[in-house]
Amino acid sequence: MKCPLASCVRAHLLLCLGLLRCGEARVNTEVQAGPLYRVAGSPLSISCNVSGFVSETTTKDIEFRIVKPAFPNTEIHIISTKDPNFGYAGYTMRVARKEITLTHVTPNSVLFEIQSLEKGDEGEYHCSVINAEKAYDGTYSAQTTLKVIDNSLSVSSPASTSASYNEGDAFTLSCHASANTVQHTHLSLAWYLRRDDEDSAHPIVSLDRDFSLNPGPGFEDRHQAGLIKLDKFGEATYKLTIGHLELSDRGRIYCQAQEWIQDPDRSWYTIAQKDGEETTVKVKAREVLPDTSSMVVVISAKSDTLQDGQELSLFCHVDSHDLQQRFFSVAWLRENVEVARIGPTGILSVGPEYSRREKEGELMAARTGERDYSLKLQHVRTEDRGAYVCRAWLQDRGPGGAFTQRATQDSHSQLVSISASESGLSVEMQNAGSVNEGFRLELKCKVLGGKGQLSVTWQRKSTPTAIFASVISLSQEGVAEKAEEFKSRKVNAMRPAPDTFTLELDEVRPSDSGVYECAVSEWNINTKTHSKSDSATVKVTPAESFVKVNLMSRNSKVTQGQILHLMCRVGGPRLPMTLTWSLQRDASTIDDILTLYSDGSISWSVEQQRYQLKVENTRNEVIYYLIINGASHKDAGNYECRVSVVLEKVPKKLTPSNRLAVSVENPESKLVLTATAALSVNVNTGIEMKCSVISEPAASSRYSVTWLLQQPGENKTIVISDKDALVTFGPTIVPSHRERVSVKRTKGPSFEFSIQQVEISDNGLYTCEVVEWLPDPHGDWYQLSPVSKTTQLTVNEPVNDLCLDYNQHPPAAREGDEVELKCNIISAASSSSFFYKVSWLYTAHDSSTTNVLVELDHTGLLSYPKNQELRDLQGRLRLSRPTRSSFPLGIQRAREEDGGTYRCVVEQYQLDHEGHWQKKASNRTGPIPLTVNVAEKNLSIAKEDKRLNISRLQDFHIPCHITHQSSSESEFQVTWFWQKETGTEKHPLFTAYRNSTLHDRFGKGDQLRFGHPLPNQFSLTVLKPSPEDSGLYFCEVEEWLPSLSRGWRKLAVENSGYLTLDVYVEGDVKAVSEQPCQWPIWMGVLVVIVICSLLVIFLLVLMKCRRKASGRQKPDQNLWAEEHPLKEKPIADD
Repeated sequence: MKCPLASCVRAHLLLCLGLLRCGEARVNTEVQAGPLYRVAGSPLSISCNVSGFVSETTTKDIEFRIVKPAFPNTEIHIISTKDPNFGYAGYTMRVARKEITLTHVTPNSVLFEIQSLEKGDEGEYHCSVINAEKAYDGTYSAQTTLKVIDNSLSVSSPASTSASYNEGDAFTLSCHASANTVQHTHLSLAWYLRRDDEDSAHPIVSLDRDFSLNPGPGFEDRHQAGLIKLDKFGEATYKLTIGHLELSDRGRIYCQAQEWIQDPDRSWYTIAQKDGEETTVKVKAREVLPDTSSMVVVISAKSDTLQDGQELSLFCHVDSHDLQQRFFSVAWLRENVEVARIGPTGILSVGPEYSRREKEGELMAARTGERDYSLKLQHVRTEDRGAYVCRAWLQDRGPGGAFTQRATQDSHSQLVSISASESGLSVEMQNAGSVNEGFRLELKCKVLGGKGQLSVTWQRKSTPTAIFASVISLSQEGVAEKAEEFKSRKVNAMRPAPDTFTLELDEVRPSDSGVYECAVSEWNINTKTHSKSDSATVKVTPAESFVKVNLMSRNSKVTQGQILHLMCRVGGPRLPMTLTWSLQRDASTIDDILTLYSDGSISWSVEQQRYQLKVENTRNEVIYYLIINGASHKDAGNYECRVSVVLEKVPKKLTPSNRLAVSVENPESKLVLTATAALSVNVNTGIEMKCSVISEPAASSRYSVTWLLQQPGENKTIVISDKDALVTFGPTIVPSHRERVSVKRTKGPSFEFSIQQVEISDNGLYTCEVVEWLPDPHGDWYQLSPVSKTTQLTVNEPVNDLCLDYNQHPPAAREGDEVELKCNIISAASSSSFFYKVSWLYTAHDSSTTNVLVELDHTGLLSYPKNQELRDLQGRLRLSRPTRSSFPLGIQRAREEDGGTYRCVVEQYQLDHEGHWQKKASNRTGPIPLTVNVAEKNLSIAKEDKRLNISRLQDFHIPCHITHQSSSESEFQVTWFWQKETGTEKHPLFTAYRNSTLHDRFGKGDQLRFGHPLPNQFSLTVLKPSPEDSGLYFCEVEEWLPSLSRGWRKLAVENSGYLTLDVYVEGDVKAVSEQPCQWPIWMGVLVVIVICSLLVIFLLVLMKCRRKASGRQKPDQNLWAEEHPLKEKPIADD
């Protein structure tokens, strides 16, 4: 057998997987709703459908299992569409013999069938579909309950006989059918005809379960004409009447009863079927020729004035054309009530009021000639007087032998007068009154003044307005004859004294109530002379009115394992009865325990080892004891005892007893616990709580433990360890919390609960709730009341003193360097329960807007807020955490525009008891200014001021000497200016750009010569100046360096010293030179000029040689002003 744990785990897995998906479940399995009640030996079919799979056309594999009441925790395999060896040993042979089958109706539905149910097939049937898809989503199993009950259907009919009838004769047959099923059922009964030359039977007429009467095919016309009837008498008697037999009625006639039960889906199902014995019927035919001519009907009487006791003779004459080839039906009617009829085949039938007199030989009718019919009624009575009519029908016979009624013709009325004769006969009924159902009815008829021989006829009618029907008669010779309806009943007519007649009817029913008549007749030799009658009303009291059923118990609340005593007290007169004990555990299902039959036999529907039955007879009642040894929770519910009285072997259900609610309680728990005292710990430490059982445990005890946490405004379950030590966490416990929690069992038993790295959210009152489990007599486990102990846990949090390092020196950097900005936590970073979010902020030099450059949140997620202007800078950032308290920001390949103000913002976070992040503190560093330079400014120009007096014929040089520069990569733009005197407007003369482009700014290109003898020396020569050129001359140098992001960038601007120039005409010079004291000076100046010229020529030659060697100048060009006169070329400033 398979352990039920696997099924539980499978069902739990399916449920969990279904909850992971959103929306409604996709796969659904449905099985026929239960409980289903079926009779042992009958077939069983259960349908099972699945839906919701991705592929609806793929045939699904389905399995059937059963859980039997005796083994409620064990699933037994029966059959599978996939594995032929799926079934367990108890079902293997039945499956192999095809007694149990599982057939696909569609790819998504199957039909499970058992050909013949056994008592052991009762249980809960599980239909499971095998999932061939990867995902689980929905319900893959469904179950229904089957109850197997005994077959209590009983059907009987008269022993098989063979009777011959003429065409047109009347035919009657009775059948008894009853059932004693505890559940609510309906009976249906049908009469069938199996013709001699056919194998299949044809329904004649049927009474359905809803009491509707339906004729079979081919019998509709006769049923509508009243010639075929099905009547029910009493509780279980069904009578078939065919008023006119036809040739097609030849064959074997039998009754068939079916017992129906309504399933929970409101459909009706046949649980039992039985057939009665067959009766062979032979019908003789006669040949006729049809005709359609009219006819004449005449009635006459031998004497129309009579005294009671005499004979009445009536004659009917029918005349028509071709009379010999026609068929007629002829009837006599008195006051429109049919007395007798002769059919077309000569069969006599009489009306209900005259059937007894016909059987006693008082009524006779016959066809006396070709056109003549006669009716004789002997021993007439005064009630026989009145108007008589003769009625004739022309009948056409069809090819199958059936007759069709055509024209009808009535004679004139014949008045008959009957007077009473003198007689001393009188009759008096005695002992009339009431009688209990199931007992004997005894009626006494006292006769006074009787002469000669006497006969008696006992008759009954159900209502005063109905017609009397015969019960039994006792002839003058003492021969008793039962009426057809009472042939199966125990009825007797006796004459215990000459003046007394008695009627005895055993096991009376409520349907036997009515008016009973005792009709006594005087006889002279074989002639009835006088008749007298008397009547009395008899009431049959139903059994439910005097049989009282009461269910009680000395103690309806018992403890597990105790003995439960139930008493069913049946009060009233003693009758044979059947008693059934039943138990209703839920609102829909009633389970039978046992049935005690009237013959003393017992049918058990449960395992009887724990049950005892005892019967005690007292004067006024019978007490039935049901004793249950070792009560368990399965024995709790509403008990009921049902009683059926058995009358003529037919059970009749009575009103069931009151329902008695029985509860089975668990014993008091004697469990005593001890638990750990209050705990106070710091965060991030481990704790252990212990909960121990100090009371003496039972040998079979098991324990389940639940650890709960109580916090302000919330109670939640942390972890549960069931009786089998299977651990499950509470629904609100998040995975991160589960990883820190563990439980353990040790000897004692003791239960340990541990939390690793406790957090502030773990604060609260912890409860250890222990439940003791014990096995009941069935082997099922039940729990006692829980016992609990509490432990207060206090988790202390370190003082929060978040502080950052404010003492940072503003860093200075050059372009291309790697810059590191520091952000250090100098306190509050040691606790592992704190987490930090770090943000670096940036404000550019020329902006008042502060932007977030980069964030490292408390979960370790690094992010760069989108900012198109800062995209380049963010791409060169590197935020690291080399230590727990350090978050430096690195800028790779720093650029000049990276300069600005930086700040570090730190936020402190901690998880609360719900697992939510809570902000504890925040702080920020002071502003950290950053300047990124292309290079350090170090430009210096010779600033010596000079004064020069020259003539118009002399050239002069304006030197520009760079003494220091910021970088070896520097390039220079030099511009020479002229102004008339200090404070006047400056006029640019000439510009030598850094890309070696020359620009004459003053429009004197033919007078200007540019010189650049050395990398740091520039000069401008002015040829043949005029006196207007006198004034102040100086040069302005711009130093340019390449920037990483901005291209070439002006780094510095410096001016040289002033050259003051005075230009005079030649006369002025000669006058001055003629002075004898100044000529040596001019000679010295001339010598100096010659020396300088030679030096310049030497330097120029040397530079030209160097340029040719380095390839920086083409061979056919140089910068000598003499060789390349300056030409003006305007150009925009860089």
